[in-house]
Amino acid sequence: MPGSAILVGGDPGIGKSTLLTQLAATMANQNHRVLYFSGEEATAQVRLRADRLGVKKAKVELAAETNMEAILATMQDGTPPALCIIDSIQTLWTDTVEAAPGTVTQLRATTHSLIRQAKKTNCCLIIVGHVTKDGSIAGPKVIEHMVDTVLYFEGERGAQFRILRAQKNRFGPTDEIGVFEMRDSGLAEVTNPSEIFLGNRNEKGPGTSVFAGIEGTRPVLVEMQALVAPSPFGTPRRAVIGWDSSRLNMILAVLEARCGIVLGSHDVYLNIAGGIKINEPAADLAAAAALMSAFVNKPLPDESVFFGEVSLSGSIRRVSHTSQRLRESEKLGFTRCYIPENSSEKGDVTIRCQAINHLSEIAKIVS
Repeated sequence: MPGSAILVGGDPGIGKSTLLTQLAATMANQNHRVLYFSGEEATAQVRLRADRLGVKKAKVELAAETNMEAILATMQDGTPPALCIIDSIQTLWTDTVEAAPGTVTQLRATTHSLIRQAKKTNCCLIIVGHVTKDGSIAGPKVIEHMVDTVLYFEGERGAQFRILRAQKNRFGPTDEIGVFEMRDSGLAEVTNPSEIFLGNRNEKGPGTSVFAGIEGTRPVLVEMQALVAPSPFGTPRRAVIGWDSSRLNMILAVLEARCGIVLGSHDVYLNIAGGIKINEPAADLAAAAALMSAFVNKPLPDESVFFGEVSLSGSIRRVSHTSQRLRESEKLGFTRCYIPENSSEKGDVTIRCQAINHLSEIAKIVS
């Protein structure tokens, strides 16, 4: 949006600069004035990246500058820019504040000056922010409140897929994701993310279930992998990747109390394939199904998907967007879906829906 301020965060080396370089080149090739201020890399390094990405000829105005007054003077000189990229906000400093770059005072002052200038000239401003060890953007939370949109770039540096997730958006829905594939020529859009998150569907071993989830307004199918093994130590391990560990402990407690499946002496591992992070309570049923399948060492029914929230009583609660989940499952070739018993708005689908009222019914399926 013209005049908007966007904050982009992500781990070092995840591809933020690559994404913004491609964005800057795309805008410049559409005859827009684009400014790129690099506070961490020399202009020669940015040019090398642009050459590798095949966008070296794009007319992007590039500068290695960290002084706020110089950046504002450039933005005010000539035709107002359509896009201005700051990489990164922690390197900027202003003469009006007697503090080191990266301090709370400098961050607040420089961010406020940039946003004021961007809104004055109707320029879209993109600010790169460092992240802390726990993955949140470093610096005061007031920066996130000042901007219009907050985006997080996620993914494992060793993996080829990246996820751009919206945490805040004044101009549209939040919790939307964009999925990209990191190639030698840069980042490329993944048009059907469900296919990459499902892993190898030819493997029909135990401990694997498919969850039909919703990311923003987009249905996404992911593969949940579980491993249950006797623990050689007194305290069993609980390891989870891509899901909430507290929710895993809750599911294990419900399995023991309501279904008689005792995992207190077993190590439990749960993984979401593809590097995506799941925050939906609707993933409870798929996780429980994968855990039960791994425990009894029997695979779940072929071409099946699961979704539903598990309550502490073991009953399965209904979730939203049922029709979207079913349509995406049907499109990818699945023939059966286990859903909460009182689900509504199934839509016009041919996929077989099997209603589940209690978690013990899944135990009977894999027993």
